[in-house]
Amino acid sequence: MENKYKINLGLILLFLLISGLAKAQELHSRWDELTASEWPKALALSNQTCVLPIGILEKHGPHVPIGSDLIQVREWAARATKQEYAVVFPDYFYGQINEARHQYGTFALPERIVWDLLEATCDEIARNGFTKIVIINIHGGNPELIQYFIQTRLEKQRNYAVYFFEPNADSAYVKKMHALHKSDIEGDQHAGERETSTVLYLRPDLVKMDSANNESGANQKRLNIPNVYTAIWWYADYPNHYAGEGAKASMELGKLVNEHYINSFIAALKAIKADTKTLELQNEFFNRVKGHP
Repeated sequence: MENKYKINLGLILLFLLISGLAKAQELHSRWDELTASEWPKALALSNQTCVLPIGILEKHGPHVPIGSDLIQVREWAARATKQEYAVVFPDYFYGQINEARHQYGTFALPERIVWDLLEATCDEIARNGFTKIVIINIHGGNPELIQYFIQTRLEKQRNYAVYFFEPNADSAYVKKMHALHKSDIEGDQHAGERETSTVLYLRPDLVKMDSANNESGANQKRLNIPNVYTAIWWYADYPNHYAGEGAKASMELGKLVNEHYINSFIAALKAIKADTKTLELQNEFFNRVKGHP
């Protein structure tokens, strides 16, 4: 009987030792938390895939933190890469946010700097061994910038590809969201019910729900020129830089939105890590460009 206990104790200690070693050998996903000696392992485990989470610094109504977009993409990237490993670039908040320059806390850089910085960042990520750069963004003022930036990657041949994660809202998710939604979905755009719920779920300590009704998030409809786009359209509609009803936010809605985005991003990461065609087709394209009269 004594030998049996000794054997069981020995197995337990061995298990704890192995578990401890495995934990110690786990790689951090954040670029800035890796050591240089871990870099080759991170490149191999990520299949040379780096996530670039782009947020922004801007007012989010009177109740949600300035860095709400940054908080969301940071958390999504961190949680997704725990399940599907990739290296995550540190906090990046240099995007398009001119429409909020009249509000405190907004960090808006000149357009040439925004563009050059994004290009230089991608080039530097690639110089460090990554061939796949995945942009994840939540700020509504960035998609057009990012999409055009990616299109311009065909100006000259590069040894990396840039991907832009844009999740689809499937019918099951939309049905669940409608069931939980309390405000007008059409008007729920910026710091409203959905976004407030998302940040409330991730960082409840930063959301001031008692301030959500201090300003109006209603569309002011101060400019109406049919079929025409102008730079001032957002300010004309939402001078408070607040669109929706943040006071109607809930943890339940926040959980649903976050889980949808994170699960969608995990699936996208898996596909991108396994992708061999994008770079192959890019190279084919440039070979044809070089051979064109």
